[in-house]
Amino acid sequence: MGSSRLPGKVLMPILGKPMLWHLVKRLEQVSEISGIVIATSDKEQDNRIREFSLSQDFNVFCGDEDDVLDRFYQAVKNTEADDVIRITGDCPLVDPGTVSDLIALFRTQQLDFCGVATGAGVAAEEGIKRYPDGLDAEIMRIEVLEQAWTKARKPFEREHVTPFIWKQPERFKLGTLYAPDRDYSDYRWTVDNQEDFELISWIYEELYPVDNTFGLTDVVNLVDRFPEMMEKNRQYLGREGYEQF
Repeated sequence: MGSSRLPGKVLMPILGKPMLWHLVKRLEQVSEISGIVIATSDKEQDNRIREFSLSQDFNVFCGDEDDVLDRFYQAVKNTEADDVIRITGDCPLVDPGTVSDLIALFRTQQLDFCGVATGAGVAAEEGIKRYPDGLDAEIMRIEVLEQAWTKARKPFEREHVTPFIWKQPERFKLGTLYAPDRDYSDYRWTVDNQEDFELISWIYEELYPVDNTFGLTDVVNLVDRFPEMMEKNRQYLGREGYEQF
């Protein structure tokens, strides 16, 4: 709730439901996922997230606000999960099909960690096919997460959860899910600013009443028909601050 650029964004309403609700409902479409946990902070300002989650019978864990790696690990360590997927709360267009593809690649190649090609993990790569910013997802073995939790020391490693893993290809077996058909790096569907939220809200208003399971292709087709809508948040493309990694 304490986002500096858009306070309270995770509970801002889209079609009468909080953004967080939509994110969870989209993940529930992924048949391979056996459980979902909302990992929020133990700060008083985030009590609203806890209360909302409980009111919806969502599993919720409250942990350290700044040491997100610890919060993430503590949220899942007592589950029966062998593998853990991380989705950030500012991605209400998380794509069930893409998450399923990520899981399949992770399992087929017997990886330690695999991420969707978007964000900091592929910031230094050139000539690749990225997914839209906002379709971020990462999957890792629980043992690998525990290694990161035990050994990561740098503040950015604790804040951003997984850099300790994906910055060590000599230590872990890593993989990346690249977009299969084209590069989507000019599409920004994450929510950090009011303009982002306005775009996402419009996308939901256009697609959700017709099909509440709409996916990546549906969104691309929509915004390609109305390119002017993509101008709403274009000024934020490429300004995610990945240079710290």
